[in-house]
Amino acid sequence: MAVCEGEGVLRLKRETMAIPMLRAAMISHSQSQPLIHSISAIYETAKRRKRVVFSSSSSELNPVIRSEVSFCVGTCLIPHPKKVNTGGEDAFFVSNYNGGVIAVADGVSGWAEEDVDPSLFPRELLANASNFVGDEEQVNYDPQILIRKAHAATFSTGSATVIVAMLEKNGTLKIANVGDCGLRLIRNGHVVFSTSPQEHYFDCPFQLSSERVGQTYLDAAVCNVELIQGDTIVMGSDGLFDNVFDHEIVPTIVRYKDVAEAGIS
Repeated sequence: MAVCEGEGVLRLKRETMAIPMLRAAMISHSQSQPLIHSISAIYETAKRRKRVVFSSSSSELNPVIRSEVSFCVGTCLIPHPKKVNTGGEDAFFVSNYNGGVIAVADGVSGWAEEDVDPSLFPRELLANASNFVGDEEQVNYDPQILIRKAHAATFSTGSATVIVAMLEKNGTLKIANVGDCGLRLIRNGHVVFSTSPQEHYFDCPFQLSSERVGQTYLDAAVCNVELIQGDTIVMGSDGLFDNVFDHEIVPTIVRYKDVAEAGIS
């Protein structure tokens, strides 16, 4: 059974917005800076095994044969005003494993009509995903498999849409998406890639569920995109993309050099 909402089109659909923002940028070996506070990536030459994180402008880059990238992340969770006390119904997690992993899940609020807390399922789902993310034997750094493992380990009643993005250090971003959470890739001030929502019909998205007839990892839309220096990724629930459009997101993002600042703007 898919539990869907019957709200009008002009509203904060599913009540919350989870908005992780990520940027890949090249760096030099001259100034040290914590990853969470910088727009940074990781350079590693063949002669240097130890990973060190730095921050610099592009004009300060030293020539290297090969670079590796990772995420710098800024996040923001904005509950609907009526649900501030409960923290809303979205969930997300960020991991620095490999090049970086980020996921957003959106609890389906129709479950509240059954006296079920819609936030429990997405929170448990992503807690499980966070636990499995470094298990190379079971997950093999594959977002679709990660969704399968996390879903199988989730026992809360409810359902959620979910998107997972996993960055390889060579710049390949692997994405698996079930439902209408979304991702935008912004490059040089333009959206150059976006995911497409999956819906049974209007306002009833594909969703992982505690019910057997819900969708599974096999229904996920899967794709890979190649990132380059300076790319910014915006991921969020439909509460973001239904209310803030690409032409509004882009100028907000490009104003900031630090994605952490952009996340709370």
